[in-house]
Amino acid sequence: MKQLPDFLDTEYDPRDPSPWLSLYLDQSTPLPDPVKRAWLRDSSSRSRQFVLPFLRPLARTLIILIQVLKVVLPRRWAASRLLHWLLAFGLKRFVTPEANWLILRHFHLGAQILEFIARNSPQPVSTNPLKPVTIDDLKDELFLKHDLNLFNFVIRLNQALREHGQQLGPVAQPDFSMLHEPPVPLESMPRRWHNFLDLQSAIELFTPMYQLFLTDNDFWRASNSLQLDETIGLYAARILGAPEHLVLLNNKHPLVPLSTLRAGFRLVLHGLSTEMLHALLVMRQQQTTGQGAAAGGSAASAGSSS
Repeated sequence: MKQLPDFLDTEYDPRDPSPWLSLYLDQSTPLPDPVKRAWLRDSSSRSRQFVLPFLRPLARTLIILIQVLKVVLPRRWAASRLLHWLLAFGLKRFVTPEANWLILRHFHLGAQILEFIARNSPQPVSTNPLKPVTIDDLKDELFLKHDLNLFNFVIRLNQALREHGQQLGPVAQPDFSMLHEPPVPLESMPRRWHNFLDLQSAIELFTPMYQLFLTDNDFWRASNSLQLDETIGLYAARILGAPEHLVLLNNKHPLVPLSTLRAGFRLVLHGLSTEMLHALLVMRQQQTTGQGAAAGGSAASAGSSS
């Protein structure tokens, strides 16, 4: 496979500018270049252009039909382990390397963001980080556990804050020590001729499977967890004292649950929001480190001159 995506491997033509090149060169968002390159390569694929428009309405129709089927199925019927085995099987054999890489990164970045909030909270709160290194690691019901972790974290954090009459607020010197690049190299992802399905198409396809093999309660909770992007963004913004960091986190209001029909598209937004928030935290970490180094250098200069 080519090392560079088409929009970077083709000469720039002012008469026919590439929208993907424009998005890649744009620096208004904080995404690091490797992530942006992988995201745009996947987004500009032929799969997303030609497969997604047919797959999306089919997937949404299946969501409606499965919802009707759930009326007659036993309320607690589920096959979560089978679901995760099927998801891992499909990801390894049909999904692009870039999409698989972004999916595995998501677990690590989400865990780091929650740990950042927990460590900078005025009250201690436990976290349960999920850090898969391979696609097979997902078989341990990691998608389901990811949703449970998010709700449990919000509940435990706010129980502790309410019990002590406290709130999250600006921290003079936030702890950024948990932030780092996930140990998941893009080169380790499956890269064969049949790994062609883009991220958005894969998510649209997997969403009805998620609904079918989980209980109705689990599926609705998973869908509603997407509303918490704004909530987690608010927590981080309060700690940093920087509400402007919320501008790139837009997955609708947490108090207004949306229909599950758009869960696939909103899941893509969720992944991008996580990347954006993590990148913003890393940027603030680098700024803080740079300011500390500059202050240390100034103090050393003052000491030597005296």
